[in-house]
Amino acid sequence: MIVSALLTSVGINTALCVLFLTLYSVLRKQPSNYEVYLPRLLVEGISKRRSHFNLERLIPSPGWVAKAWNLSEEELYSLAGLDGLVFMRIITFSVKIFTFAGILMVLTLPIAPWMCSLYQMLWVHFCAVYVVTGFICFLLFYEYKHISSRRISYFYSSKPQPHQFTVLVNSIPASSGSISDSVDSFFKELYPSSYLSHVVVRRTNKIQSLLNDANNMYKRVAQLRPDPTKRKIRHGALSRLFGKRSNHIERYEKKLEEIEENLRLKQSEASLAGEARAAFVFFRTRFAAEATFHLQQSVNPTQWITELAPEPRDVYWPFFSESFIRRWISKLVVVLVSIVFTILFLVPVVFVQGLTNLSQLKALLPFLTSLLTIKFVSQIITGYLPSLILQLFLLLVPPAMEFLSTIQGYISHSDIERSATTKVLWFTIWNVFFATAFSGSILSMMSTILDPKVIPGTLAVVVPAQASFFITYVVTSGWTSVSSELFRIIPYILNLITRLFTTPDDEFELPYMPYHKDIPRVLFFGLLGITYFFQAPLILPFVLAYFCLAYVIYRNQFMNVYVPRYETAGKFWPTVHNSMIFSLVLMQIIAVGIFALKKLSMASTMTLPLPVLTLLFNEYCRKRFLPIFVGYSAESLIKKDREDLNDPTMAEFYNNLINAYKDPALVPVQYSSNTDSLSSPLISSA
Repeated sequence: MIVSALLTSVGINTALCVLFLTLYSVLRKQPSNYEVYLPRLLVEGISKRRSHFNLERLIPSPGWVAKAWNLSEEELYSLAGLDGLVFMRIITFSVKIFTFAGILMVLTLPIAPWMCSLYQMLWVHFCAVYVVTGFICFLLFYEYKHISSRRISYFYSSKPQPHQFTVLVNSIPASSGSISDSVDSFFKELYPSSYLSHVVVRRTNKIQSLLNDANNMYKRVAQLRPDPTKRKIRHGALSRLFGKRSNHIERYEKKLEEIEENLRLKQSEASLAGEARAAFVFFRTRFAAEATFHLQQSVNPTQWITELAPEPRDVYWPFFSESFIRRWISKLVVVLVSIVFTILFLVPVVFVQGLTNLSQLKALLPFLTSLLTIKFVSQIITGYLPSLILQLFLLLVPPAMEFLSTIQGYISHSDIERSATTKVLWFTIWNVFFATAFSGSILSMMSTILDPKVIPGTLAVVVPAQASFFITYVVTSGWTSVSSELFRIIPYILNLITRLFTTPDDEFELPYMPYHKDIPRVLFFGLLGITYFFQAPLILPFVLAYFCLAYVIYRNQFMNVYVPRYETAGKFWPTVHNSMIFSLVLMQIIAVGIFALKKLSMASTMTLPLPVLTLLFNEYCRKRFLPIFVGYSAESLIKKDREDLNDPTMAEFYNNLINAYKDPALVPVQYSSNTDSLSSPLISSA
């Protein structure tokens, strides 16, 4: 009865339509948009455009599926780095969980007719909760251990890299001299044998805006210039047309020269007097850099604050480099804004929930009463449409959270993206899961949270009631989102638009994996599967189908589309682990409430130790593995430093270390063809 009711509420016709479209998209090759899908045999992620159109790439073919399926883990690692490998292990981890849970629930079907009462079936579900919890904890431990070992292996196999010898120092105290002199004297005194040099961070926000203006003006001039390969026709109306174009070119070239001159002056000012209270400090050994990071440098803990430097390509140069108090206030403001944004998002959630209730919808919109009597229309409106509308609203969340993370004081793109990942994940759990379960009522949610005793009973009532909505959500949001990853329609449209404002000689940067968008989505579907596997097993095939599609599609994307933007060596995994622990504890609390509601007090009591054991397991993993993701051990660092003693290239590496962290806004580039030494800008050919 439960299965048939859920099938009816979901709408089989809608699910079949989505399944057909999804399977068709999977069997298609990628479109010929060369900016979106380009071979990975490119140097440093940059390539010149191709002008030809390849019709063969639009023809449906399953050949790419076999290539993605047969891609080995080492090949994936060489293409996507350790971060990409960790992302794919999240998906394979989920496939194992829901395959095991699905088999477990299928094995209970033959004995279901022999269960004479609901009492016996509840005991089967009780056993399933314990078995699945144990299986997930076993996999979590194995994955944490495996990724930790891969992270250490990555460190041992890596060549000397600038960020391994560098520490970023913030909140440098003001003194009578320059910031550079203060840094040099401070670290020479504390680390006389290991300190190498430093680079002071410059304030270059205005310079960056001028660079953008110069780049845009250069593109405008390049578009107006006639193509020398085409035949010139100079008579009549065409002559007047080319004459006007020539006037525009001259005017824009003068503006470009003015921007370049202003840019040269700003670069000079920043080089002489634009010091920020931050600096990259370089050491001779990895061990010295790590020790500097872990030790408090000053008696005043708000001064000389150190953190490990990111990779040079990972540095977020407009980072907030003011005093300790200002950075602390910015983080507090971001937290408050995130909370307000999360609360205000309940408005579209309430609207969506109104669509799921047919009686409320008829009362709100009486003119639709006759239309809603049609079964197919009512299934579409109450089953498919709410999930679609909610998904459209959720598209705004990742860029909003990423923006909030950029003003929070993080110094690297990876830190910003990991922070945005956490924000998006908990935003989705709160506004999609809990707000939907509580029908969008913040008062009912807050009253439940403030009274912990009623949490299991309340969740046991509201969560199972929304099973049909979340099954539909997996179909509409999960299947369609992962299949649309193949087409990348929005980037393709943006590419067509930007072509109108670029020249054929312009270079472009290949896309990188948006982890802050995809990791929260993958983890949320994992939460839905873990939460509902014993109370609504019908969700398992839908969730498993999502992860199977994701397995093939994302492997293809890493192979043919995305290039690594940076390498954190798997630092995303602790977030994944914490999310899975939360999903387990939530499922166990709901199980306690359901068993209590069904008058199975013994099963409810015997389930109570399960959350405690899960949290103890999490604490063990945190003590055992988390330090590996924070920093490397002294044993590892000293071993690598000793290997460098016999490396003849280290002297050259030390000489190039300072240039590794040079602000891109101060790197010379040349737009103008004017080579006059008196009028040419400081920026020259890069």
